[in-house]
Amino acid sequence: MALRMDPSTNVLGDPLQPCSHEPLTGFFRNGACDTCDEDRGSHTVCAVMTAEFLAYSKYVGNDLSTPMPEYGFQGLKPGDRWCLCAGRFLQAHDEGCAPRLSLASTHLRALEIVPLEVLRKYAMDQH
Repeated sequence: MALRMDPSTNVLGDPLQPCSHEPLTGFFRNGACDTCDEDRGSHTVCAVMTAEFLAYSKYVGNDLSTPMPEYGFQGLKPGDRWCLCAGRFLQAHDEGCAPRLSLASTHLRALEIVPLEVLRKYAMDQH
């Protein structure tokens, strides 16, 4: 059964912009933070990795920096853009180590978990 992608709309109500093709990100690995009902983690926040956030993510059990070639994952480094789980982003915000993000590349469904006011605090692209 094929997964049905939600409409590609960002948190600003505009067409969703790409997040990253290098490294290739997204639940669908299409470079965008597109989502669907099967995306239980809501990989919808387009964040720019920092050393602090990568260390935090590893500490809470999601090591994004170590390469895993068997999954075609080269590991993330500071400056890389990545579709984060909205819940993890909110958790990092609560802990004071949330990374910057792109509103234009963050999917509308992120708002089911993270309030827009919180996303705006970290936005690189204020609108």
